[in-house]
Formats: sequence, structure tokens, C-alpha cells
Amino acid sequence: MTQQARSARSTSAGGSKLRTVAKAKEPESHDADSMNDENQFSIVAVDRFIQATRDSGYKSTSSAVAELVDNAIQADATRIRITVCHAPDSERGDVELLVQDNGTGMDPFTLRTALRFGGTTRFNDRSGLGRYGMGLPNSSLSQARRVTVYTWRAPCEVYMSYLDVDEIAAGDATEVPTPCRVTPPTGANGRRGTIVVWSRCDRLDNRRISTIARKLLNELGRQFRYYLTDRVKITVNGDSVEPIDPLYLNLAAKHTGAKLFGQPIEYEVQASEPNGTAAAVGRVRITFSELPVADWHRLSNDEKRRLGISKGAGVSMVRGSREVDYGWFFLGGKRRENYDDWWRCEIQFNPILDEAFGITHTKQQVRPKTYLIEALAPDVEAAARALNARARKAHLAAKAAERFAESEKLATEREKLLQPLPSGSRGRDQRVINQLRKRYPEFRKPVPTNSDPANQVTYKIVETPVRDTSFFNYARHNGRLILALNPYHPFYKQIYRQLVESETPRDQQLRTQLELLLLAAARSEAAEDNPRSIAQLERQRQLWSDTLATFLNG
Repeated sequence: MTQQARSARSTSAGGSKLRTVAKAKEPESHDADSMNDENQFSIVAVDRFIQATRDSGYKSTSSAVAELVDNAIQADATRIRITVCHAPDSERGDVELLVQDNGTGMDPFTLRTALRFGGTTRFNDRSGLGRYGMGLPNSSLSQARRVTVYTWRAPCEVYMSYLDVDEIAAGDATEVPTPCRVTPPTGANGRRGTIVVWSRCDRLDNRRISTIARKLLNELGRQFRYYLTDRVKITVNGDSVEPIDPLYLNLAAKHTGAKLFGQPIEYEVQASEPNGTAAAVGRVRITFSELPVADWHRLSNDEKRRLGISKGAGVSMVRGSREVDYGWFFLGGKRRENYDDWWRCEIQFNPILDEAFGITHTKQQVRPKTYLIEALAPDVEAAARALNARARKAHLAAKAAERFAESEKLATEREKLLQPLPSGSRGRDQRVINQLRKRYPEFRKPVPTNSDPANQVTYKIVETPVRDTSFFNYARHNGRLILALNPYHPFYKQIYRQLVESETPRDQQLRTQLELLLLAAARSEAAEDNPRSIAQLERQRQLWSDTLATFLNG
């Protein structure tokens, strides 16, 4: 059936209904005056647009404030002061938010342009933080019903303009008011600068001023960490915003202590989807870090939350030098696990790659294109899986170290009741230490030249596969007697592991006593100084271990 036939058949089958709908849409039903009203057919219905754009908004108040910080930095500001307070003229205690900077300021034309949606003198400029000229009006009206801007380029020459949601919605304002010269408001000091005031704030995340300020300190500290360690100082209600590095690598940041994992990976990526034509190329740099499990795993849950460790797993997406998103990006099929809290990743890219990363005008999230995911995800996922495994291994080692603490402490305390061990090093000890160094970096430290091991014996227990089938081995190193348990021996698997995994006080006490028994056996061997006797004791330990394994395995 031809397209014409299908159309004719549809009309015939329901012609009456179609004719009625068509009649209702005929322009003759409107009078001539309404047809000539240009405002009725403007491309944007301003009153409805303002209401709708408020709902297109931002993920948080901090994300909206970040837009104003972007503008300040773009204007070469080095000091940005944010104030959250109760509006002085409000009987209801409405919250007011001000952002003041010492940037270049604006002339009247630039001010009026900046308050327009899409108004900018740098449209699609990739050299700075902004591109579309949406930041000031969009972010402001997403949080408040009125935004007022004061700006000056010379002392006492302050210009002001504003946007008011209620005036626009009522049809009383159809364009940005012409900037007028005003008396400098309180705080408008300095040779130049800008003050943005959000008043009648009705969409802030919180009503409590202290909560808003605290969230701003944290979010802005992470988003602008690179600027804060360079030339920019930001304060919120007088408190300095400290740089927060989610990778814990920046020594100037609020929290630090992680170490770099490998070397950063760098890519050259086309700015648009490959289609055979020449395209601009941007750079992507991926950095990984791993947190110090041994030092931080004992922290309380509250302390881990304060440091940002708990539930902090993810990838920081940094556009230029400003974070625009944080989440589970480019990780392929890897699911989020608890051990992922102990490593971090940062992906930094040039603004020229905005389309590839799916950056919108709000600069608060990324939506990477498929070709970009295919290029980056394999390396990111592989590194993430390796880091997860390393974190798991580090936690097991840390728990093992804690597990042995009681028996190590008891043996060390009671060492003074025994005859001193022979001094001097033995070749068999060095062979065991060389094997342990592969798993335990602490044993790589040289023996102090002024130490006297005979007078400083402490005890250490570790777990590591041994070269023979012995249940345990030992060595003396740096004043310590080290007991190495073999986790592959049947006695460990069938008996000792059950005591390790048990949380009952009785089993834990029994495990400690068993460890003391093994430490005593190792020390009795270490007390022998005759090379022939040492070799005989090692053969006896090997024979005992093999016999025990035979009895257990049948």
C-alpha cells in the first residue's frame, strides 16, 4: 500500500474525528490582535522559561556557588569571600548568600550581558572555566528568587543590576535592567571587584547556616583544590577553604599520606567522535593512588568519615584544573567493593574535550561518549582491580599483625626471665630473612651497627609460605626473634585457622597460648650456638612437621 493510500484510508476510517481536530487548530479561531502580538510567539516564553530553568538546576548548593567561584577566577580574582547569613531586612529569617571577589570587575555593558542566559563575551571559549554564559543567572536563580550584582572597576564607581524571578513571572520584566550607578554597598572595598547577592533563597540544600557553610568548605575545597594550592584564597564566613585532595597526594592539602601507584597514564584523544575527518586533539591524564592501610586501618569509623575514607571510592573528573564530577567512571564491569575505599583515581582532561566527556553548561557532571569509554576503561578497570587486590592484601596483613599482638607482647615481656640468646649473626637466619623480605618490606632495613641483639630481643610473628614443608621457621634480625608460620601446612589449615577465625574469647585465648608454644620452640632453637646442633635441630623440626602432616592427612 502506498503512502498516499495509507493516508487516505486513515482519513476515511476516522474522518469525522480528524476533521474536528483540524478545525480546532485552524488559525481563524484566533483574533487578529493575538496573531500580531509578537511576545506570544517569541522563541522563549520568558516567564515560563525562568520557572522551568530553576528546575533544571544543580546537584547541590555547593555546585551552584562553584559557578560564581568560576566567574571570579576567570576574572583573575585571588581573594573570594563567601558569606552565608540571615537577610537583614527579613522578619522570617530568610537566608542570604553573598560572593565577593577582587577580580577585574565589569563595565555596565558586560554586567548586563552577564545576567542574560547565554550572555557572555567569551562564548565557547575553551581557555577558561566558562563557555556558555549560563553560569551566573542559571546558578543564582536555581537557589534564590533574586540575584543582585554589584561591580566596579574603580573605587566608588559601583554599578548594579539584577534578576528577579517574581518580576519576570509576572511579566513586569522582559529584559535585564539597565545597570545603574549606586552607592557602594557594605564591604565593597578595593580598587575593583564584584559582589553577587542571592536573596529570598528558597532552594538551598539546608536552612541552617552552619550546615550550608560546612558543606561549602568541603565541596569547594575539593572542586578548586588546584587553585587553592596556587594563587586563590577562598573563605566561607571567615573560615579558609582548605584544599581537599581525594587522592591524598598533595602535601598542601587538608589530608595527605597516600602514595602514587605507578606512573600517570597519558592519552591523546580526539575532541569529537572519530569519523575519518581531522579533529582537534586533547590530552587526558589518569593518576592512581593507594591509601596507607597499615597506618589508617585502625582509625575509628568517625575518623574515617572525617578523612573522607569511608564511602569515598570513586574517580575524580577534573576539567582543566577544576573538578566537575566524582563517581564510578570508566571502571567497566568492576563493581564497587569495600576495599575500593582504599585507593583513588583522578582523570584530568583539557576543556577542548568537553564534547567527548559530555560536559554540560552546569559543569557538574560528565557523560562520556562510547568511543572515549572504550579507549580509557580497559586501563582504568585493570588498575582498579589491581589496587583492590593490593588493598585486600594490606588489610589481611594489618589484621594479622594485630592478631599476633598479644602473644608477641607476652613473650617480649617475659624474655627478661630467660637466659640471653647467643650474640652474633648466623647464616641460616640470613637465608630466612632474604625470603621474608619479598613479602615484608620492614625486613629490608639494615641491622644497626651499634645494636646488641642479645639485650634487645623482641618477638614478631608473620605468615608466609616456607621453602620446605615445615609448619614454622624462625630467624633473628635487628634484635627480634621472628616466627614465620606456614599457612599451607595441614595443622594451620585444619586447626590453627579455626582459632584465627573464631571470635569467642576462649578460642582467642587458646590461639595465643598456641602461639606462645611455637615461639618457645623457635627460641629453644635460637638458643643453640653450635652449627652442627643447629643443623640437627632443623632436621628434627622438619621431621616433626612432616610426621604431624601425615597424622592429620592420613
